[in-house]
Amino acid sequence: MPRIAALAFALFAVHGAALAAEGPTTALQCERVFDSRSGRMLGAKTIVVRAGKIAEIRDGRVEVPDAVVVDLSGHTCSPGWTDLHVHLGEESNPRAYEEDFRLDPTDFALRGVSFARKTLMAGFTSVRDLGGEAAPHLRDAINQGLIEGPRIWAAGKSIATTGGHADPTNGYNSALSHLIGPPGPTEGVINSVDDARQAVRQRYKDGSDVIKITATGGVLSYAKSGDAPQFTVDEIKSVVDTARDYGYRVAAHAHGTEGMKRAILGGVTSIEHGTYMTDEVMTLMKQKGTWYVPTITAGRFVADKAKIDGYYPEVVRPKAARIGSQIQQTAAKAYKAGVKIAFGTDSGVSPHGDNAREFVYMVEAGMPAGYALQSATLYAAEVLGVDDQGVIEAGKRADIVAMPGDPLADIAQVMQVDFVMKDGKVYRSPTGAAR
Repeated sequence: MPRIAALAFALFAVHGAALAAEGPTTALQCERVFDSRSGRMLGAKTIVVRAGKIAEIRDGRVEVPDAVVVDLSGHTCSPGWTDLHVHLGEESNPRAYEEDFRLDPTDFALRGVSFARKTLMAGFTSVRDLGGEAAPHLRDAINQGLIEGPRIWAAGKSIATTGGHADPTNGYNSALSHLIGPPGPTEGVINSVDDARQAVRQRYKDGSDVIKITATGGVLSYAKSGDAPQFTVDEIKSVVDTARDYGYRVAAHAHGTEGMKRAILGGVTSIEHGTYMTDEVMTLMKQKGTWYVPTITAGRFVADKAKIDGYYPEVVRPKAARIGSQIQQTAAKAYKAGVKIAFGTDSGVSPHGDNAREFVYMVEAGMPAGYALQSATLYAAEVLGVDDQGVIEAGKRADIVAMPGDPLADIAQVMQVDFVMKDGKVYRSPTGAAR
């Protein structure tokens, strides 16, 4: 065989092997497609997927030769959704406060396997897990194809101050506290600028993707205050500056006004919950470009459970009733004021798999359905600092979900997701849709 012909044959063989390794081409025939850049609905499209990416988008529901066709008649296709605030290693229940003493980390990780799958099947192809030592391990198992779940940005252990919302020894008796000793930066508890740097570096060592601080008290921690500030501005700046060295962004749990102000001035990327957000705080957020992740679902859940005797400890119950019921109103006010809002539920406080209910609550709060969907697609990608997802465009990740009907006309359709694709792999599909 002549050398040129032999070379051509070899190149063809290599190219053919590469195509085979990429897997089959998939064509999604969508009745309509949500455009996350404009917040509007487009007409019928055929989305062609190859090698985990969106290869092209064709007008109409057309045939694509040699492709596996998924017939999504009557369905709306959307970019895969992102929940920016979950806790995959846990889920609220009346015995949660004793589980840390009875269960091992392995137990929480194994629970997380089920919770991760529920989240993916609900249409959430990415999540930001903001506090939980199991999350980095779940992330790695998902990335290795060992279990099914969303793409995870894992914070690992949240960073707190002594007695703060994420101090792991809150509620321990004196004998146990003396035996264990006071937690420090390695355990995510800080009390100085230097401690703050060490805590971030420890999260880097532990393999985190994002940093979370608890800038104020919280609802479910075993402590009296749910809104008192718990960091100084300098401590927060130290966290943010050190995080920047490692390419991390910082999310701040915050319910109280003063704690939010300090977190915004310290340079965090997002405020989580934001219950007692004032006009002054909203103005500051707009000036600094800070995102707001309301977590209305968790607020409504804890306010409801606070009515049940024994569900929460008595020190927690009044906080859950007072703070939980306020978040939806705050979200409504923040939207009207022009604060940038991105999607998050705090699932784990509320049940996993019900994440899409947040869309319904956002619309109830006065946000247009298109904006609510943008908050979990384009805007969520901006919060994460990535540009390869959150939109249905050629060259982007093939993270696509579909549901019957039109969610812009009836937002409740988001609860009916029956098609899920992540990185070009179909995890859920209507019966008989593929051919």
